[in-house]
Amino acid sequence: MTVTGAHVILYSPEADALRALLRDTFGWRNVDAGGGWLIFALPPAEIAVHPSERPTQELSLMCDDLDSTMADLSGKGIGFKGEPHDERWGRVTTMVLPGGVDVMLYEPRHATAI
Repeated sequence: MTVTGAHVILYSPEADALRALLRDTFGWRNVDAGGGWLIFALPPAEIAVHPSERPTQELSLMCDDLDSTMADLSGKGIGFKGEPHDERWGRVTTMVLPGGVDVMLYEPRHATAI
């Protein structure tokens, strides 16, 4: 197999602030691809395919305990949209990252591949 990894891109009008948040708040390892252009190592990942009327993609981050993760991230300045809610597949919230980038954060109730 020739696929060796995945590369996710977040677009933000506040790219420098978002890079700093991923580096300092999430503490993700990174490399400088040149000129401060940071590329981050992600936690283990999985991919799922859902039916849809149009092709699209979505980034979601998983955690073991949504309440404690939200408390930790809130203390580091990350905002959230509304209160967490339950879905049959997990407990869910939406983080608001610099530049208005929304990323789902959830505590899975489904089997994971990782």
